[in-house]
Parts: sequence; C-alpha cells; structure tokens
Amino acid sequence: MEYRYKPQGVCSTEMIIDVDGNIIESIKVINGCDGNLKGIARLLVGMDINEVIEKLKGIKCGYKNTSCPDQIAIALEKIKDGK
Repeated sequence: MEYRYKPQGVCSTEMIIDVDGNIIESIKVINGCDGNLKGIARLLVGMDINEVIEKLKGIKCGYKNTSCPDQIAIALEKIKDGK
C-alpha cells in the first residue's frame, strides 16, 4: 500500500513509501539530497520496516535535530501504527 508523508525540519518535501505488510517495496523522496536519497531508497527495498526504523531513527543532519533518514523512520513508525 502506498503512503505519503510530509517530512518536518529537512530539505525534502514529501516521501512516498510503498509497503507490503512490513516489507518496503519502494521509497521516493521529493527534493533533498537527490543522489544520497536515491541510494538510501534502493538499499531499503525488501527490508522489514522495523529493521529500518531501528537503523535510521535518531540520525541528525548537521545542526538539525533530524535528517531525511530520521524522517523516513518516523514515516515508517506512522505506517506501522496505522496513522
């Protein structure tokens, strides 16, 4: 199922995440660090959302309190919690 998330506190403006059960089918991040986010998205395909949350949650970008990977983890938590 496809989910859309509006990240907060980062350069990216939208995350489109497709999951099947707990498995990530695809992730597309709009804006942000294009090459890095495309690479992260490819690495996450096929992974369990719980594993991804554990690995990405809390990563910061420079002086910011969050990052695009952290925002992916937050989006996955919302998906997991049915929000």
